Amino acid sequence: MIELSELTKCYGTTTAVDQLNLSVRSGEIFGFLGPNGAGKTTTIRMMMGLLQPSAGSVHLGGFDLHREPLQAKALCGFVPDRPHVYEKLTGAEYLDFTADLYAVDAAAKLRRRERLLELFDLAEWRAELAESYSHGMKQRLVMAGALMHAPRILIVDEPTVGMDPRGARLLKRIFRALAADGATVFMSTHSLEVADELCDRIGIILKGHLIALGSVDELRSQAGRAHDSTLESVFLHLTGAELDFADAPAAANLPT
Repeated sequence: MIELSELTKCYGTTTAVDQLNLSVRSGEIFGFLGPNGAGKTTTIRMMMGLLQPSAGSVHLGGFDLHREPLQAKALCGFVPDRPHVYEKLTGAEYLDFTADLYAVDAAAKLRRRERLLELFDLAEWRAELAESYSHGMKQRLVMAGALMHAPRILIVDEPTVGMDPRGARLLKRIFRALAADGATVFMSTHSLEVADELCDRIGIILKGHLIALGSVDELRSQAGRAHDSTLESVFLHLTGAELDFADAPAAANLPT
C-alpha cells in the first residue's frame, strides 16, 4: 500500500533522509521511530507531497505521488505533528469542509460526520466554534476530519502527544479497527509504549538511514537482546543512545 524507493531529501550539504526504501502492507499498523532530527517528519512530508524529494519515489496505493498526486492523496488521511483547525468553523462545519475537499457525497458526509462526532466524544460541541475547544478536543477533531473520506491509508505524526489517557486509548482502538478493515496505518511516534502495544512492524530511522526494521521480536534479535527486553532498551541500543546515558552524570553530582 505504501512504497518508498530510494527516497532522499537534501538541504544544501545536509542529507535529512538518505535513500530510504520501505514497504508497508495493507492492514498493517506500522510504527516509524527515531530520535529528534532523525528524518521522521521529513519523510512523512515527502510522503504527503508537502516536500519535494531530492531523489526517489513515493507510491501510495499503487499511484506514483509525483505523476498521479490527486489519485494518491485521495487514498490518504493525514494528521501532522502540529494539526491546524480553522477556528471560526464549528466542529460540524469543519468535518463538512474536510469531506467536501474529497468530494464525499451528501449522504455519506452526513452519516460519517455524525458517527465521527459521536466516536470522538464531540457531539455535544458540534455547534461550538473550534476556537472554544481544548487542545485535546482540537486533536480529536483533526483526526475525525482525516477519516471523513474513509481513507485506505492513514498517516499520523505523533498522534498521542497532548492527548489525555482516554483520547489516547480511543485512538488505539480506532487504529486497530482501521487495520482490521484492511487500511494501512503509518504512525510516527516518540511513545515506545504505544508502538510496542500497537504496531505490527516498526522501522527505526537514524540520521536519515533506516537502521532496523521488523516486529518487536525481530528488533530484539537484531539488537542481540533477550526475548523479554523492552522496546525502550532495544531502541536505545540500536540508536546508540545507551552511551549517552552511560556518560551522563549521576543525579547526586548535578549542580544545585
